[in-house]
Formats: sequence, structure tokens, C-alpha cells
Amino acid sequence: MRRRYELPKQKSTFALNITSMTDMFTIMLVFLLQTYSTSDVEIIPEKDMRLPQSTSSTNPVESIKLVVSKELIKIDKEKIADMKNADFEAKDIDPNDANFILPLFNELDKLAKDEKLKDNPAVKEGRILLQADAGLPYSVLRKVMYTASMAGFPQLKLVTLVGD
Repeated sequence: MRRRYELPKQKSTFALNITSMTDMFTIMLVFLLQTYSTSDVEIIPEKDMRLPQSTSSTNPVESIKLVVSKELIKIDKEKIADMKNADFEAKDIDPNDANFILPLFNELDKLAKDEKLKDNPAVKEGRILLQADAGLPYSVLRKVMYTASMAGFPQLKLVTLVGD
């Protein structure tokens, strides 16, 4: 006959206290939610484009995406005009106004008058997100801003890299 030995039932001195762990996870969750930033706008820098640096960290809002590199101007993914030596070609500048870029105005004017885009807030409010190469002279940017405002897009925001 086999005898069974049972250990006497004792109160355990070890108890799992999950209150502290729950507090820790709550604090981590709140920290992560506060530091996580989202933006509805996806901005992909152009190849071989060097964006200017900034310390501002505001999130962009949905706008018309205008790219000005040393070689070309694009709205979204459509090429508007070519550039030579980081400046506009003479055929693209209005002969009566040296700051007016004809192809850019025509394309923005077409967007402003497009019936499909009439309810788009970016077009209604005249908002543009401008990706401009850091090496472009200010005179080029001034022409772009002048032409955009003449076409009914006075709100330009420059896309920059945040950091050092």
C-alpha cells in the first residue's frame, strides 16, 4: 500500500500586486499618445532635392503640392515647366512682367476653375505646400509666390526638414 504525502496547506507569502504594473503601463500609454504626431498629408521629397531646415514643427494641412527643383516645376506629379541653371527659361516668363511664370499661372488657374475641385478646401482657400530646393535663389521663390498669389493661391507654406 502506498502512502500519499500531502503538503500542509499554508498561506502563501507571495502575492502578485498588479496595481503598480497597471499604473506604469498607463503612464507609458499617456506618454506615447502625447508624443505621437500624425498628419493627414503625405509629403515625399523629390529625388536629389535638398529641403531647407527649420525648427518649426507644425503639421501641414491638405493643399496643392508644388515642387520647385533646380531642373523643373511640378504640381503634384505633373511637370509644368523646365528650369535651367536654377532659373526659369525665358519662354516661360511673361514679357510684360518679369516675375510672372506663365505655365505655372495657367496650371493653377485651371485647378482653381476645375468644377470637380470646387469643393476642395485647398483650392477654395488657395493653399499650396511648396517643396523648394534649399539651393534655389530667393528670386526664383519670389516669382513662384507672386505667380501663385495672382492665380488665387495666396497661402503658401514651405516644406522643411525639422532638426539640425
